[in-house]
Amino acid sequence: MTSPASRPGPAPRWCSCRVPDEAVERPGVSRRQVLGGLTATSALALAGWPGSAEAATTAKGGDRSVTITIMGTSDIHTNAVNWDYYKDAAYSDSAGNVVGLARVSSLVKQIRADRGRDRCLLFDAGDTIQGTPLGFYYATVEPITRTRQIHPIALQMNAIGYDAVALGNHEFNYGLPFLDKWISQMKAPALAANAVHAGTDRPAYRPYMIKTMHVPGHPPIRVGLLGLTNPGVAIWDKGNVSGKLDFLDLVETAKKWVPIIRAQGVDVVVVSAHAGDNGLSSYTGDIPVENASAMVAQRVPGIDAILFGHAHNDVPQRFVTNEITGETVVMSEPKCWGQRLSVFDLTLTLNRGRWKVTAKSATTVNTNTVQDDPELVKLVKKQHDAVVAYVNQVVATSTVAMSAAESCWKDTAILDYIHLVQTAKVKEAIAGTAYASLPVLSIAAPFSRAATFPAGQVTIKDIAGLYIYDNTLLGSILTGSQIKAYLEYTAQYFKQVAADAPVDPRSWTNANNRPDYNYDQFSGVTYDIDIAKPVGSRILNLAYNGTAVADDQQFVVAVNNYRQSGGGGFPHIATAPVVYNAQVAIREAIVAYASATKTIDPSGFHTENWKLVRNGVPVF
Repeated sequence: MTSPASRPGPAPRWCSCRVPDEAVERPGVSRRQVLGGLTATSALALAGWPGSAEAATTAKGGDRSVTITIMGTSDIHTNAVNWDYYKDAAYSDSAGNVVGLARVSSLVKQIRADRGRDRCLLFDAGDTIQGTPLGFYYATVEPITRTRQIHPIALQMNAIGYDAVALGNHEFNYGLPFLDKWISQMKAPALAANAVHAGTDRPAYRPYMIKTMHVPGHPPIRVGLLGLTNPGVAIWDKGNVSGKLDFLDLVETAKKWVPIIRAQGVDVVVVSAHAGDNGLSSYTGDIPVENASAMVAQRVPGIDAILFGHAHNDVPQRFVTNEITGETVVMSEPKCWGQRLSVFDLTLTLNRGRWKVTAKSATTVNTNTVQDDPELVKLVKKQHDAVVAYVNQVVATSTVAMSAAESCWKDTAILDYIHLVQTAKVKEAIAGTAYASLPVLSIAAPFSRAATFPAGQVTIKDIAGLYIYDNTLLGSILTGSQIKAYLEYTAQYFKQVAADAPVDPRSWTNANNRPDYNYDQFSGVTYDIDIAKPVGSRILNLAYNGTAVADDQQFVVAVNNYRQSGGGGFPHIATAPVVYNAQVAIREAIVAYASATKTIDPSGFHTENWKLVRNGVPVF
């Protein structure tokens, strides 16, 4: 195999350090009248909330100051319209949130109308092309790489008039050819300065762009945007990027490129980073920090504002002081799926012929203050309707209703169906090999407590609601002692609970901010989790076929690619020998299995092989 360092690789999507403005200036594709439906209160809020840079401009007075507005989205995850494909209904939650780029479009139009189109820019911080059945459909069922269709998210972002987008980690889920195709369909440049050709420091994607804003009555304002993606791609999508791309540290990359951007004579530097702001990582090893956006603000001089994403949080405004210059960087993260829009106001004052940022603020605006933009809905209607028809296809009949509502603290039949399919697929794959005699176990996590199979007809929608991620299936070898360590690690998901405390399982879960998808359950072995005991000594009675598991006993374990690649930081699995990896999508394997068997009957596969106990006494 050719070494990564010697592989030439394709030319990056940028030509030189100097990026001409005309290469990124965009036509006014979204200058239509705003929709109705915006409340008077929300309109006033958009026009200038207390403490905003708009107020600072007014206070300064005169023509030497001007305020520009930078809007930002992140983690859209193929939510094009306000629709829940898993429920086959308009999206709704208990907080009154809505989703979709069609809502974002209405809000963007309103802000452009309030502030002036020539004073506004619009960026995205990544994770746009994966996340709903819409994204899955146009990546696998009718992939844009094989048809003449424009990706629905590209259609919408082009119509809204994004000025630039950063790449998120989920952009790499469907492989590099698919990503290249999507980028080619985008009018806005796609940025990722820290994604480089393997073994080199040459960016594989465009690192930054410069946009010149022409505000009437003022000299031009030049805004530079640096795009940074998440280093975790090297782990989470190892199968797609290994030997092709490396992902460098966000801080070191920004230290390299911010001075280059500043040297172009820009007046404002913004970073769009697909990385959270807590400085932590969900993985171990030598991979750079996952959630490093605040570290960039703190350690890299010359940055005015950071739009960030990845954590799916709503962070209206955060100020970070740069430790070198003492300057303040304003940061904002809009809540995922198009539920919020970050709005930065930056006031610039002309001083000796040069613009200087003299005031900064940010907030997030809820997209439930507007209605769907009908033009954006119409733009993707045929594609949306095709996906609705696809997910409503019946694949099997269930003998009983099944629910994942209690899957985080009970062994449930619906999760056992995932185990059933994964185990069957791996057993089939290793038959006739040197590993055929080894027992096959399965690992799965409760991705969604809302997942259900109805009694009667089960559709693709139901299965997609159970297995919501686009993971692929692998088989790896673990020993008994490694499985015990793995289970101790996953048991950190539970708080330590007194033996006589009231039974309240919902309050026991998500300890140490461990989400449900990082609570793995095993099938094929039996074990107890004693939540009255401290972390590290909770797994009791680990057995296979009624016999205690020996430390050196070997098992083939069916596991998804996210976990096998190191996602979640679980012990041993990332370094375990892989004996099966056919890149089979687990969701599709479940659909195929259900279609082939026609009947889902838990009496034939559901076994309660694990349970919660307190001081050895079962909780339920």
